[in-house]
Amino acid sequence: MTSPTQAPEQTRAHEPHPYIGGRGAVLRALSAWRAERPGAPRVVVLTGSTGTGCSRLLTGFLMLCDPEYRKGLELDAFDPATVPPDLPAPAVPSVAGLTAAQTLWLLADHYGLSATRTDGIVPELGQLPLSGRSVTIVVPDVDRAGPVRGAGEPAQVVRDVLKPLAAVESIRLLADVPREFAVELAEGLPPGVAQVIDLDAPEWADPEGLVLQAEALLNPQFGAPELPFTTEPDARRALAEAIARHAGESAGSRLTVQLAVQSVLMHPEGFDPADVSQLPGSVGEVLDLHAERLDTHPRTLRQILAPLALAEGDGLPVHLLTPLASAVAERDMSEDMARGMLLVAPFIRPVERAGEGVPEEERTLLGLQHPGIGEAVRAGIPDVPGAQTRIAMELLEAVPDQDWAKAGAYVRDHLAGHTLEAGLLPRLLTDPGLFAHAEPVRLRAAVESVPPEQLDAPARTYLRTAPLLTRTQAPALLRAALLETAFVEDGLPEYADVLRRTVPGLPWHTLWSVPVAGADAVTVGTLLPSAAASGSAAEAAAQQEQQEQPEPEPAPLAVAVSVVPQGTPGSTPLKADDPEARAVLVQDLATGAAIDADPAQIRRPSEDERATGPLGFSRGADYVRVWHRGEQQGDAQLVTALISATPFTGTDLSPDGILLVATESGVKALQIRPAQPRATTARGSVPAPRAAEPEPAQAPGPTPEAAAQAPQAPGPVAHPTA
Repeated sequence: MTSPTQAPEQTRAHEPHPYIGGRGAVLRALSAWRAERPGAPRVVVLTGSTGTGCSRLLTGFLMLCDPEYRKGLELDAFDPATVPPDLPAPAVPSVAGLTAAQTLWLLADHYGLSATRTDGIVPELGQLPLSGRSVTIVVPDVDRAGPVRGAGEPAQVVRDVLKPLAAVESIRLLADVPREFAVELAEGLPPGVAQVIDLDAPEWADPEGLVLQAEALLNPQFGAPELPFTTEPDARRALAEAIARHAGESAGSRLTVQLAVQSVLMHPEGFDPADVSQLPGSVGEVLDLHAERLDTHPRTLRQILAPLALAEGDGLPVHLLTPLASAVAERDMSEDMARGMLLVAPFIRPVERAGEGVPEEERTLLGLQHPGIGEAVRAGIPDVPGAQTRIAMELLEAVPDQDWAKAGAYVRDHLAGHTLEAGLLPRLLTDPGLFAHAEPVRLRAAVESVPPEQLDAPARTYLRTAPLLTRTQAPALLRAALLETAFVEDGLPEYADVLRRTVPGLPWHTLWSVPVAGADAVTVGTLLPSAAASGSAAEAAAQQEQQEQPEPEPAPLAVAVSVVPQGTPGSTPLKADDPEARAVLVQDLATGAAIDADPAQIRRPSEDERATGPLGFSRGADYVRVWHRGEQQGDAQLVTALISATPFTGTDLSPDGILLVATESGVKALQIRPAQPRATTARGSVPAPRAAEPEPAQAPGPTPEAAAQAPQAPGPVAHPTA
């Protein structure tokens, strides 16, 4: 079996691995780890400079660990010491783009664990009996962890995932980590338990494998064009040795070899194999030499690549590359971009995205071939925060009418990453529309990277709510609704008002929220005005007495009744002579104002009233679903679902559609909006909560109407400034 990293015309005692093309010393060490041979370490830490081939080496080794893939390899031709025993495939959680917590849940899902919290996953892994063998876990590409590059997620993965795994004696761990974390991961373990394999170290050097890589890439048999130095075996070997020799003099050699060959093959004009000055010793030199061979200033190539080096996620939509390159360069790059595709071709890769929700202009992304190219380009940018500031300003200009619902996916989901690196993120975190529309995992990771003392009140509200948004994977409309409630809870009504004005169709309007600790039951009811002694009721009664003509009897006042601890402000003890007894708090259902009233005067809805109204609700531990009853059994239409980060302790629904809920920390009332007419039921219109879904309870109310409207205050500042 051959591939572009194997030179078939060479005769050897053992064939090299067809994907790696070398690295025999490392493969022998990894095979010993996999076989649990006497004296082999339990934890192996693989590291090296960007581009030294850690990812490729680990991929090739995992081919040998996969029972199905092994069947397609000529294992008898390999060095037996490099071939691990035929065992079940290890767990390989891909951490690229994920947080430390997400990585732990990947492991929990893989092993079918019953843990309900992240801190219970590693202990449960340590108790797994797998046919008497250790639990084997391979974690590649830790350097690519995290949804936001500037959030420092690789460090969190090392500290919150890898170190706890390494400490469990029944777990065998192999991890590919950046060099700055390699010693940290291994330290603290008993002698002989951990081994650090640094691919840049002389004992793990593989000069012959580097030559094989260059020689195979130059070979027309593997796709290289037919040129004098590719078709003639001796010339090809000589050039491969020269490229490998120069690339091996610095870190990042595998990547340097790959890019050097691609550069030459894409534009061979003017290349002299005998001129060693045209052979690069680093990725940065590849960029500069390539630009010079194409009669372009190296700065121009780096300016074109700069937005890709600073980009988040999988890459930039094509239409953003020119304006962002111009922003970074602080000049118009249109002409350079028009003739620059041959210039950048060896260093970029297109990423095609499909799906109904992907706009046409964002179906093709452009990314860099390797993170090491980004490192080389960023190293040449004199002021990275300044460049990111200019990118952020350009992205903000791309938001139509400052309406985040109309913003492109890249702008909406990745602007926070750019502003984080620019040092501007706290200024951006005053825009409730961004909170609602941005992908919550990425935005949460960015916000959590900001020192808490730099966050203003709305950002703290978002950070408090973000775990609920990420856990439930709520769509934008439900995110906006949950944030609207959170802003009311935190005393930020102007931010809640912005969401009501800018996000059409919110499923509810949070009327009020009161922080009442220990409320464990709530109910709605009505109270005759004469039975209430609130300021508003007393004033209305006094005005009525002053009128000469009798007025119609006022309508009963809708109230909320909560069972709370005795001593709660505004409450009435149920037993005045018992300090341990509970108390009752009566509030205006529309405003939340406390009312001094006799609980015995409050009328609750009858069972018939609850059973015959159009609305009902079902409740789980941390969710309440509101339903619109159909004409026949089973035709209930889902109106909305309220999800809570803490369990509900009480729930009720008024006849006019006000949902009253209590948790351990407080009581709040939400005016439920009417459901939109649909041809069929809508059970899937909101995310399914974690708990089992009961049928609608008998607690309906008539068609909801808005009980109170918040004042239309101006929205908070939406965008940062440079």
